[in-house]
Amino acid sequence: MKQILVYSDSLSWGIIPGTRKRLDFEDRWPGFMENVLNEVDDRVRVIENCLNGRRTAWEDPFLLGRRGINGIQQVIEMHSPLDLVIVALGTNDFQSMHQLNAWHSAQGMRAIVNHIKTSPIEPGMPIPSILIVVPPVIESPKGPIAPKFEGGETKIAGLAEEYKKVSDELACHYFDCSSVTTTSVVDGIHLDKNQHHIVGAALSKIARRLLD
Repeated sequence: MKQILVYSDSLSWGIIPGTRKRLDFEDRWPGFMENVLNEVDDRVRVIENCLNGRRTAWEDPFLLGRRGINGIQQVIEMHSPLDLVIVALGTNDFQSMHQLNAWHSAQGMRAIVNHIKTSPIEPGMPIPSILIVVPPVIESPKGPIAPKFEGGETKIAGLAEEYKKVSDELACHYFDCSSVTTTSVVDGIHLDKNQHHIVGAALSKIARRLLD
């Protein structure tokens, strides 16, 4: 059995834009990816560890436990042996309560990757491959979530380039969601169902290559 861990936030958890509801497993991209992979080989399991509001290296002042570097080593240890870890974070670094730019977020991603590589897995278990996924660029935030992400469309500028630098320097794999989709027109932050399917299909191609 091949195992993929998805370590992410609400864009992977599958929140339906403009609501507090959640897409079904097969419609959010980790589940869609699993089903596509298992059309060829039914020996792939996708483990979701996706928390709404999760940042890379910063805490939410209103909700505890959103600092992504905290606990990642225990998550890796918990689910080992793993063949692939997909880290899809960044959007929440640009919430309005943080004065961060793309470089800051990339340093948070760097810290997470280093934590993954030094996780205390059992002897003989593999250090998994790591795939860094850049979230789609924030559009003008709309609806009830707009105050939380005010200014995010400016602060996120350059994130794909900064994440690519980290990926190259730390020998990770890399995918930019903006190469295949935008964010939802409903809120400018999250993904609609069809966009989840697009991302899941694209990532399934990368995952299949890495698993093989």
